[in-house]
Amino acid sequence: MTSTFPNISISTERLVLRPLDEDDVPALTEMMNDEQIVAWTDVPQPFTEESARGWITEYAPTERAAGRGLDLAVTEFLTQRLVGIVQLTKTNWHVRSTELSYIIAPWARGEGYASEAALATAQWLFTDQKFERIELRTAADNTASQQVAQKIGCISEGVLRNACIARVRTEDDTWADVRTDFIVWSLLPEDIEGAGEQLADTSGFTSYGDWN
Repeated sequence: MTSTFPNISISTERLVLRPLDEDDVPALTEMMNDEQIVAWTDVPQPFTEESARGWITEYAPTERAAGRGLDLAVTEFLTQRLVGIVQLTKTNWHVRSTELSYIIAPWARGEGYASEAALATAQWLFTDQKFERIELRTAADNTASQQVAQKIGCISEGVLRNACIARVRTEDDTWADVRTDFIVWSLLPEDIEGAGEQLADTSGFTSYGDWN
């Protein structure tokens, strides 16, 4: 039975999701130092080009080879510009489940890219990889991430109290950790029926296309 993700590329009408490449280092570094990303993720700060290179050349390949997850660069089809990341973690091949998260660069927000990329990844997982469950966790105050989960058809399953550490700016312009809740969402194969059509009406999404 398959226990690792393949090296793949997922195409939508506007996006290409592909393996991270060393050419992504400058854009990835800039993206991961954005204040919203610092606030809602646990990426090390400051996030340096060395950090980006380590993620691309060491962390991501190791996680994929070990079967634990998959990291995909989200790029615009026309410009090839890096606009985000989709990440799969905590994969359980026996249960056929994984946790999905997404990050969108500040220069690409408001375009519906997070929903488009997340839905395309989910469709691939359910159709090609025969997964049965995708889980998402969003910080209680991260409304933008929650809206993406709702848009792709996720069902809220409950709250993990005090389970998330977010970051806030302090008066001396440093970052401080604050505890908050996680909202847990799930997505099953039957949940995404019709989600592609709904997104097509709002963001130009068509279902996944070519597999390389």
